[in-house]
Order: sequence, then structure tokens, then C-alpha cells
Amino acid sequence: MPENFIPTDKTRVVREPQRGVYDRAAIYKILDEGFVCHVGFAVGGQPYVIPTMYARIGDALYFHGSAASRMLRNLSEGAAVCLTVSLIDGLVLARSVFNHSMNYRSVVALGTATLVDDPGEKLEALRAFTEKILPGRWQEARGPSEKEMKATSILRLPLSEVSAKVRAGGVEDDAEDYARKIWAGIIPMHLAAGAPVRDERCDPAIPLPDYLTKYTR
Repeated sequence: MPENFIPTDKTRVVREPQRGVYDRAAIYKILDEGFVCHVGFAVGGQPYVIPTMYARIGDALYFHGSAASRMLRNLSEGAAVCLTVSLIDGLVLARSVFNHSMNYRSVVALGTATLVDDPGEKLEALRAFTEKILPGRWQEARGPSEKEMKATSILRLPLSEVSAKVRAGGVEDDAEDYARKIWAGIIPMHLAAGAPVRDERCDPAIPLPDYLTKYTR
């Protein structure tokens, strides 16, 4: 695969083009860090944007939901999809309200999603979802039953028409505002995991798994 995605008229970053990122490795890093994507599609002229969990396997994104959901039902019939992932890295506080901003990393992927029918590929996608949440969990937890597999639909979106937009760095104020006696700077933001809380029906004798004691974000 080429190192860079080739921007199209639909994925080329027009607003603040210097923030556009088309490097495949950089885009995959953003996708692998995120937990939730938003899937946009239209049904009968009505647009919908649905948040759901996803995972990347190679050069494709997999996302899932109930087999009876509107999203899965329509996308599996070949509807065009726009999938986005956004990560917030900091609040940028400028001296003027107009120049306040955020440091962020976002990805937009366009295309047509395909329903996954192969049982092996479907199981691998479910494993990827679980391992994305918590590496090591798939091996310990009960696997999906046949009934659960039938109740879950999984879609595959090939990563072919993709771009990212990244804002990083400090405050950018108008020249005349730098002399103002106003605090300016960045509030860093990141997703942090708290201490595990045991389910009340979990046997207290069961030790905390090693992959939990060492878990960090």
C-alpha cells in the first residue's frame, strides 16, 4: 500500500489546508487510539449520525451494531457512508475570544460499507473490538455464542478515501492582542483510566487480572 492517501475533492482539507494529513501511518495511529466513531448516512433524504465502537484491521475499519438497527440495515444495502473519529488534545485559550481553539486530531473516511458474512472474519472483528478496549481481555472472557453472533451485524469499510486534520501548537493571537494583560495558554486534555471497580457480584477472591493492573492510556 502507498505511504500516503491520495486526497480527492471530497477528502482534501480546504479550510486550514496546512492542517491536512494524508500520511497513512499517522492516520492509522489516530484511528487506533480512538474508541468511538460517528457514522453518517442518509435514508430517504434524512441524514443520521450514529456513534458506535469500531476497530481497524489492516486497511479496513469494522463497526457493529444490532442486526435490527436502522444503520446496519441501510448501510448493508450499499448506502454511502461517512465515518469520523475525533480526539481532543488540548484547549487553546487565546487573548481574544475569536482566536480560542482546540488542539485535535480527526479522521474522515468515505466509502461504501459491506456486510461481513464470513463467520471467521466476523469473529476476528469481534476479537478486535474487545482487544481495542482492553488488550488481553478476549483470551479470558467468554466468547460470543451462536445466538449472539446472529444478533450482531458487522460492517467493513475499506480505507481508500481518507484524510485527517490536525491542530497542534500554541496560541495564535492577533499581533495587537499580545500586549493585553490576559492569561493565555493551553490546557492539555487526555483520556485517563481510573482504578478498576469490582462488580458487586464478582467473587472477591478473584484477583485483578495482570492486564488491568498495568492498563494505561
